[in-house]
Amino acid sequence: MPQIRVDNIKIGGRNPLVLIAGPCVIESGDMCIDTAKRIKDIATKLNIPFIFKSSFDKANRLSIDSYRGPGLKLGLEILNKVKQKVKIPILTDVHCQKEIAEVAKVVDVIQIPAFLCRQTDIVVAVGKTGKVINIKKGQFLAPWDILPIIKKVESTGNRKILLTERGVCFGYSNLVSDFRSLKIMRDFGYPVIFDATHSVQLPGGKGGCSGGQREFVAGLSRAAVAFGCDALFLEVHPHPDLAPCDGPNMIDLKELEKLLKQIKKINEAITYGARRAT
Repeated sequence: MPQIRVDNIKIGGRNPLVLIAGPCVIESGDMCIDTAKRIKDIATKLNIPFIFKSSFDKANRLSIDSYRGPGLKLGLEILNKVKQKVKIPILTDVHCQKEIAEVAKVVDVIQIPAFLCRQTDIVVAVGKTGKVINIKKGQFLAPWDILPIIKKVESTGNRKILLTERGVCFGYSNLVSDFRSLKIMRDFGYPVIFDATHSVQLPGGKGGCSGGQREFVAGLSRAAVAFGCDALFLEVHPHPDLAPCDGPNMIDLKELEKLLKQIKKINEAITYGARRAT
């Protein structure tokens, strides 16, 4: 399996587990910078490579009244400040073709949201930027359905691809994680990421917005790392109960270090076992 390079971070192969983390959506520049610094301090202490994630716009909200973020211009200015001041690579998502060129100037990884992963024009346009692409598997897709989407990106000559599992629809307003998908998608030849926080979302669970069950994030994270993934995706917030978006499924920043210590031990045990086996 090829390793994908994001700045000085290598994802995949036998490289260390990577952390992709940050608040769901940008709330302010100060909040983003402070949160990024605090996550970086924890990741550096534990020697875990870290990519910061936050969204400038959450265009796929259920309600017209939901908070979406500061928008493209201000959002990219804030993400660029985070990148320059905290010295970390940045991941963010796009929701329409007209955003892609501007986003590509700032971020290191462009993410295709789960709801848009089948939108050919967006997938191809992102592929043509030459940036690393994180494809979030739609919660309505089987893991093998990701292969035609991979081929859309490959048709542009871009093979800097990451694949993310974020749970699959399980009846109304519920998701379930099938860890078999991690191996199925990895067998297509690209690194896989487990999104532990969106996997506990309850879509539309609060009527006009999504609910969530963050109490299951730690257990699913440990299980995914034990099963085998190349990176862990966690939405993290200093006060998740006060967050304007996805609060119920984000974890509290003060709980992050404890969880990362656990998954690092699991990952080291798995890596050590694999090396001994070869």
